[in-house]
Amino acid sequence: MRAQIRRAQIRRAQTGRAQTGRAQTGRAQTGRAQTGRAQTGRAQMRRARMAQAVALVAALTLLAAAGCSGDSSPLPGRPTAPVTGASPTTPAAPVDASCNARASLRPAGALPTPGKMPAGSYMAKIQARGRLVLGTSQDTLLFSSRNPFTGVVEGFDVDMGRQIAQAIFGDPNKIQIKVIAYDKRVSSAMDGSVDIVADTMTANCARWKDVDFSSIYYEAGQKVLVSKTSTAKSIEDLGGKKVCAAKGSTSYDNIGKVAAKPIAVARPGFGDCLVAFQQNEVDAIATDDTILVGLAAQDPYAKVIGPRFTEEPYGMAIAKTHPEFTKFVNAVLEKNRANGTWKSTYERWLGDSGAAPQPPVAQYQD
Repeated sequence: MRAQIRRAQIRRAQTGRAQTGRAQTGRAQTGRAQTGRAQTGRAQMRRARMAQAVALVAALTLLAAAGCSGDSSPLPGRPTAPVTGASPTTPAAPVDASCNARASLRPAGALPTPGKMPAGSYMAKIQARGRLVLGTSQDTLLFSSRNPFTGVVEGFDVDMGRQIAQAIFGDPNKIQIKVIAYDKRVSSAMDGSVDIVADTMTANCARWKDVDFSSIYYEAGQKVLVSKTSTAKSIEDLGGKKVCAAKGSTSYDNIGKVAAKPIAVARPGFGDCLVAFQQNEVDAIATDDTILVGLAAQDPYAKVIGPRFTEEPYGMAIAKTHPEFTKFVNAVLEKNRANGTWKSTYERWLGDSGAAPQPPVAQYQD
């Protein structure tokens, strides 16, 4: 039923933009006919899809700033890597394995009573302000996307934030959702413009140097989205093919590590990758399976293939200046794993994909 409701919402959101979608479709069809690149079965599927999916991207800006795999964009003042695309022979950047990225700060005893945060703590500062400021996206379907009818940003990640607000105030609605740019998640946590970031963000050693992460609250992994006409079974079958990922994402970086040497193509966000895929500019999209599920659910001419070829453990990012807050958040996560809250949150947002797995087991640095 939940899936039917979401599909109905998508269709209604598309209606007002159908004329634009048709115009874009016509241009895309003309370009394909002129270049002679269309192949019989695939071209027909592409033309049918353009009227639906391009309108969808316009309506929802789907995944335009999606948080897949986390951003690998450097902070201001750090070297910047090329973003226009990589040749199949470009060597992959070495992985920073200097830490256990899954290990966070151990909770310090029992949680305080909601509304009675310890004096001098960062939680007390949040309580005095009257709201928790959560940094997230507005277009990562099922995790943090804007409901087209209510205008409310909702999803699995948002509920993670609401559970922190519940623990501080006794009220999950005492939360301010601040939509942040894809490549601003680390800096937003560092500079205090948000209290916490929950945005399908992979905890890794490179980011641990700038921010603290909560214990892992979701296990994702990178897969590939291709046309239903594709015979590929995994990314290893896409050697020499153009595979799109968001600029500055670790998804983009990971394409360069595949032995078959697919060609990495960067776009500003995954909405742009989707348009490029629909217009036959790229052959596939690579990102976390959580995000690809949201894409494929809205496009009957696409499919997600292969086993996961990376591990993407999601953590919530917090400024290093507030270790007591990280420990508090970890205590909330521990409680919610044990009392079934994590499971019910999974079932609410992701239950259509199957039964809830066991929540990730917390690891700590001591």
